[in-house]
Amino acid sequence: MQLVLASNNAKKLKELAALFDGLPIELVTQGSLGVSEAEEPHVTFVENALAKARHAAQTSGRAAIADDSGLCVDALGGAPGVVSAHYAPITFAPGEREQQRALQDAANNRLLLERLQGQAHRQAHFLCTLVAIRSADDPEPLIACGRWQGTLRESLQGTGGFGYDPLLFIPSLGHTVAELDAETKNRHSHRALAAAQMRTLMREVWRL
Repeated sequence: MQLVLASNNAKKLKELAALFDGLPIELVTQGSLGVSEAEEPHVTFVENALAKARHAAQTSGRAAIADDSGLCVDALGGAPGVVSAHYAPITFAPGEREQQRALQDAANNRLLLERLQGQAHRQAHFLCTLVAIRSADDPEPLIACGRWQGTLRESLQGTGGFGYDPLLFIPSLGHTVAELDAETKNRHSHRALAAAQMRTLMREVWRL
């Protein structure tokens, strides 16, 4: 079965494709089908993920899956939360998408460190909410959530991954997320946890 990923993020596609390996599904990005990006007006991850999945399914006429993920910091009341990807206001000059994403990531990390200056309690977690639907009017969306607990470093460590990966330190692994190899990250991450739940749901509910 072909499943439209409601994202154009190449790294996210690669990561999710690896996590769903073994299921009889083919992940394709919405952009490859001419589907525009959906609005994300909601304050919760699950509402935004459902809105994105419905938009992709409605426009493409196919089953769809959406991932809404972010960093939730205890000392900031859960912020940056659903605005994690665009936490820092930044204006881009015309340029390549991945280049702009890297600039946004750097700005987000700087702003987060500024807001945590002098803060002793630096507990945080990555949250991933996955929503899968068979059609835009599917009455039973599959919903899976994964949380990856850690603490925030005071400076960037590691060059792998993206987003806040260089800041979130995972005590049980002894490294920031950006210092982990892809195999280790895919075993332990918030997406890995959510994807494991989703795999079970797809097998049980969709009979894949």
